[in-house]
Amino acid sequence: MPHVGSTAPGLALAGAIPPQRTATTHSGRIAVVSASVGAGHDGAAAELTRRLAADGFAVDRFDLLDLLPAHLGRAVQEGYHRMLIRAPWVYQRIYSGTERAGGGGPIARALLRTAEDRVLRALPQGTGAVVSTYPGASRVLGNLRLKRRLKVPVLTYLTDFSVHPLWVADGVDVHLAAHAIPAAQARAAGARDVRVCGPVADPRFRPCDTGQRARARAAFGLPQKAPLALLVAGSWGVGPVRKVALELRDCGAAVPVVVCGRNEGLTEQLRADGIEHAYGWVDDMPRLMHAADVLVQNAGGLTSLEAFASGLPVASYRCIPGHGLTNAAALDEAGAAVWIRDPADLKAVLCDLIDGPLGGQQRATGLALFAQTPDGGPTAEIARVHRSGLSDGDPKPPPPRRRAARRLASTAAIATTVWACAVGTGMATTYDGPGLVHAIGKGLDLDGFTGHHAHRQGDQHS
Repeated sequence: MPHVGSTAPGLALAGAIPPQRTATTHSGRIAVVSASVGAGHDGAAAELTRRLAADGFAVDRFDLLDLLPAHLGRAVQEGYHRMLIRAPWVYQRIYSGTERAGGGGPIARALLRTAEDRVLRALPQGTGAVVSTYPGASRVLGNLRLKRRLKVPVLTYLTDFSVHPLWVADGVDVHLAAHAIPAAQARAAGARDVRVCGPVADPRFRPCDTGQRARARAAFGLPQKAPLALLVAGSWGVGPVRKVALELRDCGAAVPVVVCGRNEGLTEQLRADGIEHAYGWVDDMPRLMHAADVLVQNAGGLTSLEAFASGLPVASYRCIPGHGLTNAAALDEAGAAVWIRDPADLKAVLCDLIDGPLGGQQRATGLALFAQTPDGGPTAEIARVHRSGLSDGDPKPPPPRRRAARRLASTAAIATTVWACAVGTGMATTYDGPGLVHAIGKGLDLDGFTGHHAHRQGDQHS
């Protein structure tokens, strides 16, 4: 019977495995490495794990943030979260800078190197392949492959429709893409073996019939006859959600149904604004999507793929900086989701998505992503790479612990704030050293984030 592991079993092995151990035995065991930065990376990892386990593999899941030294992972997570909430304009500048430079800078690379030994020790004996759903994890695993310390294949599953250069790590054997557009972007960023294998989503996300739709609306206390626009903003409820909710209500195209994730303050604020259907964390998103007529989103992540699988048309609107904007552009290019750039177009586009031909086209395009998954999808491709049993060279010894400790001490203060500030990871190239400290400090100064910065954010999103 397949076994689905978690982070804990792998970490329990950390003290028992010598630092120079390499994974060389090719068996039915696969490790999946993600990071709890938002929910999209973990969501893709969870579905890949479920499918691989159903195919008979033993699967061990790890959170890279748990494998960073000195408990830096939680600081990274909080730094990224605070930047998206408090100073998205700083995030946009770092994202754009790293995109132009083609990847992360020396501070980020130093922090990632400190995780290499821990990641290697965490992999259980007999691991035959490792899959990453997170750019930082791909960098760590790719480095281990380049140093020949990890002797099993490494795959990156690209969770976004747009591919920032940080997604493409030297040393990764195979990059898996959901669509030809992210595949082309990955190749342009230097990935050599890129395979289009389709998206992943929990199987509960699927089209519904009229009866299921009515029952879903009843379960959430939603009106049975009115058109409903489901507004989502990730697990953290980031972006100008309140502004968009009010615009949806006032334009009259649909009744807004807002999911605020873990942002409880936003939920309360929306209810005070008179937005009747505002929810915090929702456990049954498949049913809520069944109740809706259109999805309005601002990041273009896993929730968009889940909507496609549900046959729900998607609109990108007032997107968050960085990956939100690039994902909106890529989804629009693919014909999978319309990008509403002008608020004056909001009502007309929503009406077309709900009752017009545009909605039919988008539903067909979204469902086709899953219906036309080639050769068994990403897990079948992972299994093929696992069977190939790539092996090369002898492992290199880890760097001396004393040098690693000095490196950690010299980089931790800056890296904990910065590492997650681009493409869900936060690696900085444009702002190294004092310039970076100044930019981040300015961006996270709560007293300074007032009218001027808020105005810049509004300009960016519109």
